[in-house]
Amino acid sequence: QVQLVESGGGLIQTGGSLRLSCAASGSIFGISDMGWYRQAPGKQRELVAAITHGGSASYPDSVKGRFSISRNTTNNTVYLQMNSLRPEDTAVYYCNARLRTRAGFYMYWGQGTQVTVSS
Repeated sequence: QVQLVESGGGLIQTGGSLRLSCAASGSIFGISDMGWYRQAPGKQRELVAAITHGGSASYPDSVKGRFSISRNTTNNTVYLQMNSLRPEDTAVYYCNARLRTRAGFYMYWGQGTQVTVSS
């Protein structure tokens, strides 16, 4: 079964750092673009970081300079390093990846990991 499994969330104080991990497992024959999204209570899910197959990263202004996305193609894992965290960063964080399976390319989501930043 193909799946994305996230880890690394938790409770952190303002100004602190966390690193999220997301590992793809199962019958995977390739990984295209990967990304991290977040959803705060009462708000829409938003993209916070994306990285292409070639390694090009992009971020919205709200996290630029504080968040950094990276990927390890050897173990099919994507990371999100979050620094200088703020209370407004509190949300459930989801990883997303376009995976190549036997049936073709499909988009997958992780189960989500809670990040809470206390003031």
